Amino acid sequence: MTFNLSSMRKIYQAADRIEARLLMDYLADHNIHTYLQGDFLAGAAGELPALQFPEIWVAHNADESRALDLIAEYQQKTPGEAWQCPQCGEPLEGSFEICWQCGYSRGSE
Repeated sequence: MTFNLSSMRKIYQAADRIEARLLMDYLADHNIHTYLQGDFLAGAAGELPALQFPEIWVAHNADESRALDLIAEYQQKTPGEAWQCPQCGEPLEGSFEICWQCGYSRGSE
């Protein structure tokens, strides 16, 4: 996918690349295309404090408001109760919405 830089907006600065990737996946699940800026710069710092943290940019500025709302929603989510996948029987922690074993979505219940 190609991005038009003039239509992109910075929407979030993550603490690390894991947080950035989790948020990007969440936004992608809601059909919002994003781009990650500075993904590897924090890792290059080694033992020194990172001078730049990963930034999430929305690919289309028309999605900016919705993306910000979804990020706020994501941050307020608290992990639910542990559950067992009805499809494969895998026990999962409450923070997981999708079974890592078979891909079953908890929301499909």
